[in-house]
Amino acid sequence: MADWEGTIENLGSELVDFNGPDDPAIARNWPPRRKWAIIAILSTMSFVTPLASSIFAPSVPQCLAEFGSNSTILGSLVVSIYILGYAAGPLAIAPLSELYGRSPMYHATNIGFIIFTVACAVSTNLTMLICFRFLEGVAGSAVLTIGGGTVADLFVQEERGRALAFWTLGPILGPVIGPVAGSFLSASKGWRWVFWLLAIVSGSITASFLILLRETSSTAILRKQAKRARKTTGNPHFRSCLDGDQATRQAFHKSIIRPIKLLVGSPIVASMSTFAAIIYGYLYLLFTSFTPVFEQSYGFSPDVVGLCYLGTGFGMIVSLFGFGVISDRMIKMKSIKNKGEMKPEYRLPPMILGGIFVPIGLLLYGWSAEKQVFWFVPILGTAFFGFGFMASFMPIQAYLVDVFTVHAASALAAATVWRSIVGALLPLAGLPMYNALGLGWGNTLLGLLGVAMIPVPFLLITYGEQLRSNPRYRVDSW
Repeated sequence: MADWEGTIENLGSELVDFNGPDDPAIARNWPPRRKWAIIAILSTMSFVTPLASSIFAPSVPQCLAEFGSNSTILGSLVVSIYILGYAAGPLAIAPLSELYGRSPMYHATNIGFIIFTVACAVSTNLTMLICFRFLEGVAGSAVLTIGGGTVADLFVQEERGRALAFWTLGPILGPVIGPVAGSFLSASKGWRWVFWLLAIVSGSITASFLILLRETSSTAILRKQAKRARKTTGNPHFRSCLDGDQATRQAFHKSIIRPIKLLVGSPIVASMSTFAAIIYGYLYLLFTSFTPVFEQSYGFSPDVVGLCYLGTGFGMIVSLFGFGVISDRMIKMKSIKNKGEMKPEYRLPPMILGGIFVPIGLLLYGWSAEKQVFWFVPILGTAFFGFGFMASFMPIQAYLVDVFTVHAASALAAATVWRSIVGALLPLAGLPMYNALGLGWGNTLLGLLGVAMIPVPFLLITYGEQLRSNPRYRVDSW
């Protein structure tokens, strides 16, 4: 709070604003150590909540046996219902964060995540477990929904690539490492200890949030400044210059429907979200196929089969660090060539490479697994897929943040909702599709759909600026 003292400026109409672009209260002007400490704790929690989406998968048979069920649909649902929580949570979390700030939402949802995780651990029947898994997913979606907005608060455009890569490391590694850890933990301690471990780890991270996190949203910071001005001066008319004339209820209503409007009405958000949804759905579909494929076709034991997920993780990490190093450097070079102009479209070229690697990885995995080629070959295919996934996913995140800045949380929420719905539902149809078509032709079908998405980055590189400048698609006009 001390850093904000002296930043109130009465603009003659009792509006509170920052004292210029160099005001130390603006999150982008904070010391690098503070900014990177916030990114570090965000990345850590962003690892744990996606970890929760997949760590339970290997112990599903054990859980079903305890509750006396042999339904494969319920077995898939108890895993994928968490992802449906990811779809529901952003619709409220994103607008609330833009109205009241990031910090309160992080604290509330982190505590909720711990409570619902403990409830999963003590569940006495399958219905109870499924319900609390959904609520666990709702709470866990916060760091993924508003994390990009926090990055936009803390860093200028030419610095965001490295920060986004660091923040995204957690969400990418979590679903990959989850099955590896879950297979060994459930085999030795039972499925309930999967949730107890998540509760213990998330509890420690929540304590770090309470100690280290500071509010980064300029809207929330100025609103607090205005409240302080009203209290110290006795003048009830002070308000933030970023607050509109709308009442809070009207502002919330406008904010809560903004992600849906963006998803439906913005060609940029619609195309980026659909691209992300397809590859995200593929990721979880592949995850559902690894266990039966490598156990039945290659004779892997239930505890060792979790290691098969590491191929995807290796490809993701290579791509992630490549993007983190290249993205900011590339955008600076392009801006120099264009007389210092920084365009969000400079983020998109890696998507072209990603769009090519995704279908290559799917085809290599599908046909080599169907023909039962040496086990390393299908895992290599998953590594190619992981590389393509990351090369596509990171530019999508960075592009949406650069384009929508103040409303980045809403844009990312729209993308999160759509990809979470696809990620939850596609695996339910995945195994029946593979049973009908086989791994080879099933993955060929998926690869062809991936090929159809390759033109998306080309189109946005060419026409993205026109779409951004078109008044019809401006967020603040909705």
